[in-house]
Amino acid sequence: MSAVIFHCPFCAEEDLRPVEEPIGAWHCLACARVFSVTQHRVAAEHIPARIAEEEAKHHG
Repeated sequence: MSAVIFHCPFCAEEDLRPVEEPIGAWHCLACARVFSVTQHRVAAEHIPARIAEEEAKHHG
């Protein structure tokens, strides 16, 4: 799964272009870096609504 990246994580510029290799990477035309951003997981245990739900189970 990939998503559109709006800012370079190195220089914060918005002038980004997708590149073919490596797959899912972006080229920042401002600082010339080619980078990828990877999301590993959603930390569900830290979502406020999820915490409240778990606390309600234990105290309810």
